[in-house]
Amino acid sequence: MKQSVFLSAVIIITLAVAISIWWFILGNPENFKDGTTRQVPNNIMGTVHTGGYVVPFLICLTLMNLTLIFERMFSLRKANGRAALPLFLKSVQRKLMDGKVDEAIRACDSQRGSAAAIIRTGLERYKTLVADRKLDAEKRMSETQRSIEEATSLETPLLERNLVVLSTIASIATMAGLLGTTIGMIRAFEALARAGAPDAIQLSIGISEALINTALGLLAAMIGILAYNYFTTRVDNFTYMIDEASYNVVQILNTKSTE
Repeated sequence: MKQSVFLSAVIIITLAVAISIWWFILGNPENFKDGTTRQVPNNIMGTVHTGGYVVPFLICLTLMNLTLIFERMFSLRKANGRAALPLFLKSVQRKLMDGKVDEAIRACDSQRGSAAAIIRTGLERYKTLVADRKLDAEKRMSETQRSIEEATSLETPLLERNLVVLSTIASIATMAGLLGTTIGMIRAFEALARAGAPDAIQLSIGISEALINTALGLLAAMIGILAYNYFTTRVDNFTYMIDEASYNVVQILNTKSTE
Protein backbone atom coordinates (compact mmCIF):
# COMPACT_ATOMS: atom_id res chain seq x y z
CA MET A 1 0.00 0.00 0.00
CA LYS A 2 2.75 2.44 1.00
CA GLN A 3 4.71 1.53 -2.12
CA SER A 4 1.79 2.26 -4.45
CA VAL A 5 1.13 5.57 -2.68
CA PHE A 6 4.79 6.52 -3.01
CA LEU A 7 4.92 5.71 -6.73
CA SER A 8 1.64 7.53 -7.36
CA ALA A 9 2.97 10.61 -5.58
CA VAL A 10 6.23 10.45 -7.55
CA ILE A 11 4.37 10.20 -10.86
CA ILE A 12 2.01 13.09 -10.09
CA ILE A 13 4.68 15.41 -8.71
CA THR A 14 7.28 14.72 -11.42
CA LEU A 15 4.67 15.11 -14.16
CA ALA A 16 3.56 18.46 -12.74
CA VAL A 17 7.18 19.61 -12.46
CA ALA A 18 7.96 18.40 -15.99
CA ILE A 19 5.00 20.27 -17.51
CA SER A 20 6.00 23.41 -15.60
CA ILE A 21 9.58 23.15 -16.85
CA TRP A 22 8.43 22.57 -20.42
CA TRP A 23 5.95 25.45 -20.52
CA PHE A 24 7.29 28.11 -18.17
CA ILE A 25 11.08 27.60 -18.46
CA LEU A 26 11.70 26.04 -21.84
CA GLY A 27 8.66 27.76 -23.34
CA ASN A 28 9.50 31.20 -21.99
CA PRO A 29 8.75 33.73 -24.78
CA GLU A 30 12.26 35.12 -24.32
CA ASN A 31 13.59 31.85 -25.75
CA PHE A 32 11.86 32.53 -29.09
CA LYS A 33 12.34 35.14 -31.76
CA ASP A 34 8.58 35.31 -32.32
CA GLY A 35 7.71 35.57 -28.60
CA THR A 36 4.46 33.94 -27.49
CA THR A 37 3.98 32.23 -30.85
CA ARG A 38 6.82 29.87 -29.83
CA GLN A 39 7.71 28.81 -33.36
CA VAL A 40 11.22 30.18 -33.96
CA PRO A 41 13.62 29.42 -31.07
CA ASN A 42 16.70 31.52 -30.52
CA ASN A 43 18.47 29.24 -27.98
CA ILE A 44 18.70 25.61 -26.90
CA MET A 45 15.84 25.86 -24.38
CA GLY A 46 13.48 27.13 -27.02
CA THR A 47 14.64 24.36 -29.35
CA VAL A 48 13.87 21.72 -26.72
CA HIS A 49 10.42 23.24 -26.20
CA THR A 50 9.62 22.83 -29.87
CA GLY A 51 10.06 19.07 -29.38
CA GLY A 52 6.33 18.89 -28.77
CA TYR A 53 4.05 17.35 -26.19
CA VAL A 54 6.16 14.22 -25.77
CA VAL A 55 8.99 16.31 -24.27
CA PRO A 56 7.32 16.91 -20.86
CA PHE A 57 6.58 13.18 -20.64
CA LEU A 58 10.25 12.38 -21.27
CA ILE A 59 11.30 15.01 -18.74
CA CYS A 60 8.90 13.37 -16.29
CA LEU A 61 10.53 9.97 -16.86
CA THR A 62 13.98 11.47 -16.32
CA LEU A 63 12.85 13.10 -13.07
CA MET A 64 11.31 9.82 -11.95
CA ASN A 65 14.64 8.11 -12.62
CA LEU A 66 16.50 10.63 -10.48
CA THR A 67 13.92 10.41 -7.69
CA LEU A 68 14.07 6.62 -7.56
CA ILE A 69 17.87 6.68 -7.67
CA PHE A 70 17.99 8.90 -4.58
CA GLU A 71 15.36 6.72 -2.89
CA ARG A 72 17.33 3.53 -3.58
CA MET A 73 20.60 5.08 -2.41
CA PHE A 74 18.98 6.14 0.85
CA SER A 75 17.27 2.78 1.36
CA LEU A 76 20.40 0.73 0.71
CA ARG A 77 22.46 2.95 2.98
CA LYS A 78 19.83 2.47 5.66
CA ALA A 79 19.88 -1.30 5.06
CA ASN A 80 23.64 -1.36 5.73
CA GLY A 81 23.11 0.08 9.17
CA ARG A 82 25.11 2.61 11.14
CA ALA A 83 28.61 1.16 10.92
CA ALA A 84 30.36 -0.38 7.93
CA LEU A 85 28.74 -3.74 7.29
CA PRO A 86 31.96 -5.84 7.11
CA LEU A 87 33.14 -4.41 10.45
CA PHE A 88 29.78 -5.10 12.05
CA LEU A 89 29.71 -8.69 10.83
CA LYS A 90 33.22 -9.35 12.09
CA SER A 91 32.32 -7.84 15.46
CA VAL A 92 29.28 -10.12 15.79
CA GLN A 93 31.31 -13.17 14.84
CA ARG A 94 33.97 -12.35 17.45
CA LYS A 95 31.33 -11.99 20.16
CA LEU A 96 29.75 -15.30 19.20
CA MET A 97 33.13 -17.06 19.22
CA ASP A 98 33.56 -15.77 22.78
CA GLY A 99 30.11 -17.17 23.62
CA LYS A 100 28.58 -13.70 24.13
CA VAL A 101 25.25 -14.17 22.38
CA ASP A 102 23.51 -11.40 24.32
CA GLU A 103 26.25 -8.93 23.40
CA ALA A 104 25.92 -9.93 19.75
CA ILE A 105 22.18 -9.24 19.93
CA ARG A 106 22.85 -5.83 21.48
CA ALA A 107 25.33 -5.11 18.69
CA CYS A 108 22.57 -5.90 16.18
CA ASP A 109 20.22 -3.52 18.00
CA SER A 110 22.84 -0.80 17.85
CA GLN A 111 23.71 -1.41 14.22
CA ARG A 112 20.15 -1.61 12.85
CA GLY A 113 19.57 -2.17 9.15
CA SER A 114 18.53 -5.27 7.21
CA ALA A 115 21.65 -7.35 7.89
CA ALA A 116 21.47 -6.69 11.63
CA ALA A 117 17.76 -7.52 11.68
CA ILE A 118 18.35 -10.85 9.93
CA ILE A 119 21.18 -11.91 12.23
CA ARG A 120 19.27 -10.75 15.30
CA THR A 121 16.31 -12.90 14.28
CA GLY A 122 18.56 -15.94 14.07
CA LEU A 123 20.22 -15.25 17.42
CA GLU A 124 16.90 -14.69 19.18
CA ARG A 125 15.61 -17.95 17.75
CA TYR A 126 18.77 -19.71 18.85
CA LYS A 127 18.36 -18.46 22.43
CA THR A 128 14.79 -19.71 22.51
CA LEU A 129 15.81 -23.13 21.21
CA VAL A 130 18.69 -23.46 23.67
CA ALA A 131 16.22 -23.08 26.51
CA ASP A 132 14.34 -26.13 25.21
CA ARG A 133 16.34 -29.08 26.52
CA LYS A 134 14.33 -31.56 24.45
CA LEU A 135 15.96 -30.44 21.21
CA ASP A 136 19.31 -31.79 20.12
CA ALA A 137 22.06 -29.60 18.64
CA GLU A 138 21.28 -30.54 15.05
CA LYS A 139 17.60 -29.60 15.43
CA ARG A 140 18.51 -26.28 17.03
CA MET A 141 20.84 -25.41 14.19
CA SER A 142 18.34 -26.34 11.50
CA GLU A 143 15.65 -24.22 13.16
CA THR A 144 18.07 -21.31 13.57
CA GLN A 145 19.05 -21.57 9.90
CA ARG A 146 15.40 -21.67 8.86
CA SER A 147 14.57 -18.53 10.85
CA ILE A 148 17.49 -16.70 9.24
CA GLU A 149 16.34 -17.77 5.78
CA GLU A 150 12.81 -16.59 6.50
CA ALA A 151 14.10 -13.22 7.71
CA THR A 152 16.25 -12.92 4.58
CA SER A 153 13.27 -13.66 2.32
CA LEU A 154 11.34 -10.86 4.04
CA GLU A 155 14.16 -8.32 3.75
CA THR A 156 15.17 -9.05 0.14
CA PRO A 157 12.01 -7.55 -1.47
CA LEU A 158 12.67 -4.33 0.44
CA LEU A 159 16.16 -4.16 -1.04
CA GLU A 160 14.86 -4.80 -4.57
CA ARG A 161 11.98 -2.32 -4.33
CA ASN A 162 11.56 0.02 -7.35
CA LEU A 163 14.23 -1.76 -9.40
CA VAL A 164 11.56 -3.08 -11.74
CA VAL A 165 10.23 0.47 -12.05
CA LEU A 166 13.65 1.71 -13.17
CA SER A 167 13.81 -1.02 -15.79
CA THR A 168 10.28 -0.23 -16.96
CA ILE A 169 11.04 3.48 -17.25
CA ALA A 170 14.04 2.68 -19.44
CA SER A 171 11.84 0.70 -21.83
CA ILE A 172 9.05 3.28 -21.86
CA ALA A 173 11.51 6.15 -22.44
CA THR A 174 12.89 4.43 -25.52
CA MET A 175 9.42 3.88 -26.95
CA ALA A 176 8.29 7.42 -26.09
CA GLY A 177 11.40 8.85 -27.74
CA LEU A 178 10.66 6.88 -30.90
CA LEU A 179 7.05 8.09 -30.81
CA GLY A 180 8.21 11.70 -30.61
CA THR A 181 10.68 11.06 -33.41
CA THR A 182 7.95 9.63 -35.61
CA ILE A 183 5.62 12.56 -34.91
CA GLY A 184 8.42 15.02 -35.73
CA MET A 185 9.20 13.29 -39.01
CA ILE A 186 5.51 13.30 -39.95
CA ARG A 187 5.43 17.05 -39.38
CA ALA A 188 8.59 17.51 -41.45
CA PHE A 189 7.21 15.53 -44.38
CA GLU A 190 3.93 17.42 -44.19
CA ALA A 191 5.89 20.66 -44.55
CA LEU A 192 7.72 19.23 -47.58
CA ALA A 193 4.49 17.97 -49.17
CA ARG A 194 2.77 21.34 -49.27
CA ALA A 195 2.15 22.86 -52.67
CA GLY A 196 4.63 25.52 -53.72
CA ALA A 197 7.66 26.26 -51.61
CA PRO A 198 8.04 24.05 -48.51
CA ASP A 199 7.28 25.67 -45.16
CA ALA A 200 10.81 26.10 -43.83
CA ILE A 201 9.67 26.90 -40.29
CA GLN A 202 7.46 23.81 -39.98
CA LEU A 203 10.14 21.70 -41.62
CA SER A 204 12.75 22.80 -39.10
CA ILE A 205 10.31 22.34 -36.21
CA GLY A 206 9.55 18.81 -37.39
CA ILE A 207 13.20 17.87 -37.66
CA SER A 208 13.96 19.46 -34.29
CA GLU A 209 11.06 17.59 -32.70
CA ALA A 210 12.33 14.28 -34.07
CA LEU A 211 15.91 14.79 -32.91
CA ILE A 212 15.03 16.24 -29.51
CA ASN A 213 12.68 13.39 -28.64
CA THR A 214 15.27 10.87 -29.75
CA ALA A 215 17.91 12.49 -27.55
CA LEU A 216 15.65 12.83 -24.49
CA GLY A 217 14.34 9.29 -24.85
CA LEU A 218 17.86 7.86 -25.05
CA LEU A 219 18.97 9.97 -22.08
CA ALA A 220 16.12 8.76 -19.86
CA ALA A 221 16.65 5.17 -21.01
CA MET A 222 20.40 5.26 -20.32
CA ILE A 223 19.86 6.68 -16.83
CA GLY A 224 17.30 3.99 -16.07
CA ILE A 225 19.44 1.13 -17.39
CA LEU A 226 22.60 2.29 -15.63
CA ALA A 227 20.74 2.79 -12.34
CA TYR A 228 19.04 -0.60 -12.62
CA ASN A 229 22.31 -2.44 -13.26
CA TYR A 230 24.12 -0.53 -10.51
CA PHE A 231 21.52 -1.18 -7.83
CA THR A 232 20.99 -4.78 -8.91
CA THR A 233 24.71 -5.37 -8.45
CA ARG A 234 24.65 -3.69 -5.04
CA VAL A 235 21.69 -5.76 -3.89
CA ASP A 236 23.33 -8.98 -5.12
CA ASN A 237 26.54 -8.14 -3.26
CA PHE A 238 24.57 -7.22 -0.16
CA THR A 239 22.55 -10.44 -0.14
CA TYR A 240 25.69 -12.48 -0.79
CA MET A 241 27.39 -10.85 2.18
CA ILE A 242 24.35 -11.56 4.36
CA ASP A 243 24.23 -15.19 3.26
CA GLU A 244 27.92 -15.63 3.99
CA ALA A 245 27.61 -13.95 7.39
CA SER A 246 24.52 -16.01 8.28
CA TYR A 247 26.33 -19.22 7.38
CA ASN A 248 29.30 -18.23 9.54
CA VAL A 249 26.99 -17.35 12.44
CA VAL A 250 25.27 -20.73 12.26
CA GLN A 251 28.61 -22.55 12.09
CA ILE A 252 29.95 -20.65 15.10
CA LEU A 253 26.80 -21.38 17.11
CA ASN A 254 26.98 -25.02 16.09
CA THR A 255 30.59 -25.24 17.21
CA LYS A 256 29.85 -23.60 20.56
CA SER A 257 26.82 -25.80 21.19
CA THR A 258 28.88 -28.97 20.76
CA GLU A 259 31.72 -27.89 23.04
